[in-house]
Amino acid sequence: MERIAITCLQLFLKALNLIMGIVGISMILYGIWMIRVWQRDMEGQSFDDFCSINPWFIFSFIGIGVTFCLITCLGHIAAASANGFCLSFYMLITCLLLLLETAIAADIQLNSEWEKDLPDDPTGRFHDFKKFVKSNFDIFKWIGIWIISAQVSSALLAMALRALGSNQGYSYDNDGEFLSDRLPLINHQVQAPAYVIGDPPFAAKYDPVKPTAYAWNTNK
Repeated sequence: MERIAITCLQLFLKALNLIMGIVGISMILYGIWMIRVWQRDMEGQSFDDFCSINPWFIFSFIGIGVTFCLITCLGHIAAASANGFCLSFYMLITCLLLLLETAIAADIQLNSEWEKDLPDDPTGRFHDFKKFVKSNFDIFKWIGIWIISAQVSSALLAMALRALGSNQGYSYDNDGEFLSDRLPLINHQVQAPAYVIGDPPFAAKYDPVKPTAYAWNTNK
């Protein structure tokens, strides 16, 4: 029964973890599309002007997508192996990501001038993305809720899977400790050697006719 519960938790954790992977791949593809658009806009510029521009928003967007994909791979490995160290590391990364997302959301909600804290985007992709999010705010709101819910559920499932895995490992350890106590009592005999070679326990009297024997049968 415990093994069935562990298998179900592994499947649920993989399914929820897949949501972050889909989001990460979507962000990477969107970032590649933004790079293509930016390169098309920079075709008339010189090479020095091209190198002087820092497309921080595009690179940050792709970096967040790659981070989501790496966390997805880590979660998949942790769920498949049910290793305590991998699950603990996955929970730590997920909790840190949740704290970072909460801090960013709180700063956007409480600070009306949060855009001034960011550097200027020379590519203009940040302004276009912000405009796109505002025009589809309801859709992005539900996407954000799904992402946060998947991350919280993944952390809880990893915690439960780690607890069940440690209990199962503890029962296996106990089986190994008490293995010697479960040996069969019937026909459990240790074969003693038939003859023992060595000095006799008592010194024999010297008999010039009969030589002293240093080997005797222990079965007598």
